[in-house]
Amino acid sequence: MTTTLRAPADPVAAANPAHGRPTRRTLPPALAFGLVVSLGVVFLASASAPTPLYATYQAEWGFTPLTTTVVFGVYALAVLAALLVAGRLSDHVGRRPVLVAAALAQLAAMVVFTTAQGVDALLVARVVQGLATGAAAAAVGAALLDLSSTRGAFANAVATPVGTATGAIGSGLLVQFLPQPTHLVYDVLGVLLALQTVGLLLMAETLASTRPGAVASLRPRLGAPRAARRVLVGIVPALLAAWSLAGLYGALGPALVHELSGSTSTAAGGASLFALAGSAAVAVWLLRDLAPRTVLLVAMPALVVGVGLSLVAVATSSLPLFFAGTVVAGIGFGSSFQGSIRLVVPLAQAHERAGLLAVLYVVAYVGMGVPAIVAGVLVVHGGGLVDTAYQYGAAAIVLAVVAAGALALDGRAARRTARAEATAAQDGDPAGALRCPVPCGAEA
Repeated sequence: MTTTLRAPADPVAAANPAHGRPTRRTLPPALAFGLVVSLGVVFLASASAPTPLYATYQAEWGFTPLTTTVVFGVYALAVLAALLVAGRLSDHVGRRPVLVAAALAQLAAMVVFTTAQGVDALLVARVVQGLATGAAAAAVGAALLDLSSTRGAFANAVATPVGTATGAIGSGLLVQFLPQPTHLVYDVLGVLLALQTVGLLLMAETLASTRPGAVASLRPRLGAPRAARRVLVGIVPALLAAWSLAGLYGALGPALVHELSGSTSTAAGGASLFALAGSAAVAVWLLRDLAPRTVLLVAMPALVVGVGLSLVAVATSSLPLFFAGTVVAGIGFGSSFQGSIRLVVPLAQAHERAGLLAVLYVVAYVGMGVPAIVAGVLVVHGGGLVDTAYQYGAAAIVLAVVAAGALALDGRAARRTARAEATAAQDGDPAGALRCPVPCGAEA
C-alpha cells in the first residue's frame, strides 16, 4: 500500500492544489534545493579535508604511506557498504529521514576527528564518515532530482567536484596558516553540518510518495531499472577510469607534490586534489549544454592526455607540468561524472532514482578505493612512490581507452536502435518501440 506524504514532489506540484499543501511552515522549494546542494558539497568537503593532513598525522604518529592509503581506502569501502545497505532506503521512507540521520552521523565523525589521538581513532572516524556519506549520497542526488529534474542532474554532477576541491584547499589553508591544525577544519565543518541538520528538519519531504519494503531494501543488493541497464553497463569503464584518478590524487597526491617540489607545505599538499576537483567543477559548468554522450566522449581523451602529462612531469620532476596535467585530467573527471549522471538518471522513475544513483556511486567508489589501497601496498612493498605513480597512471590510461571504445560501440548501438524504431513507426508498427531496450534516443 502506498502512503502519500504531505509535501509535493517538485515546485511545479506545489502550485497545484490537487497535491495538497504542507500543514507546517517549511522551506521554500528554491531554498530547499540550495540546502540539499550545500549538504552534498559539505559531505564531499568533509571527505577530502583529511587529505592535506595525512603528512601531519604521519609526522605525529609515525605511520607508513601504506597506513595513509588504508585510512583513505577504508573510507571508500565504508561508503560502498552504506550504499549497498542503505542506498535504496530513501525510495521507501523518504529523502529527509535518511539525510537527517546521515548528517548526524557525519557530525559525529567530525567529533571523532577532532579528538583523535592515534591511527585507531582516525580509522574509526573515516569509517563513520564513509557510512554517513554512503547513506546520504543517493538520497541527496534523488532529492535534487525530486525538486528539479533539470537542475538536479547538473547539481548532482557539480556538487561532487566543488565539495572535494573546497575541502582539499580549505583544509590545507587552515592547517597551514591557523592554529590547531588537526582540529579547526573539523570544527568548522561540524558547525556547518549542525546548521544544515536544522535546515533539514525544517524542509518538507521531496518524494511524492513512499513505497513499502523499507526493511527489505536494507538487504545488500545492486539493481538498476530495466530501462537503464544497457546504458549503465556502457558507462561503467568511464566511471572507473575517472574515479581511479580521484583515488590517486586523494591518496598519493600530497606525497607526489612534496616529492616534486621538496616542500612540506600542507597547503601545497592539498593543491593537487584541488586542481583536479576544481577543474572538474569548471568542466561541468562549461559543458552543461552539450549532449551527455558528447560530454563523455570529451572526457576520455582529457583523462588520457592529463594523466600522460602528469606522468611525464613525474619523470622530469616538473611541478608546473604536473599541475597542468592534473587540470586536464580534472576536465576528464568532471566531464565523465556529469555525462554519466545525465545519460542514465533520466531513464529512472522517481521511486527508482536513489537505487540507480546508489549503483553509480558503488562503481565510482570501487574505482576510487580499491586502486588506492593497492597503490599503498606498492609504495611500501613495491617500487616506491614514483614507480607506483607510473603504474597507477598507466592503468588509468588503459581504463580511459577501454571506456572510449565502449562508448563508441554503445553509441552505434543506440543509433541502430533509433533507426529501427523510426522504421517501425513508418511501417505502422505501434509496438516497434518495444524492441528498444531503453526509450529510443533517451540516452543520446
